[in-house]
Amino acid sequence: MKVKRLATIAVMLGLATLASCAHQPEPAAGDVPGFFVALFHGFSAPVTLLLGWLWEGRIYAFPNSGWFYDLGFMMGLSVWGGGAAASR
Repeated sequence: MKVKRLATIAVMLGLATLASCAHQPEPAAGDVPGFFVALFHGFSAPVTLLLGWLWEGRIYAFPNSGWFYDLGFMMGLSVWGGGAAASR
């Protein structure tokens, strides 16, 4: 049991280390984040928020493609709390 817990902590630290190497590149003209990027950003927002206390990071891309990005972001974010109504 203790080995399993240490392995889990090691994997989590490894993933956090890899995530700290990520950066948001400067968008080229016309190359702004769209719906699917927003979906991923929304899904990873709670984790990014927690890691943002340790490293500088953003949970929302700017500039983005407008309401289509906002829709994808909210859909991705709803994965974390969207099942609460169904479990009732």
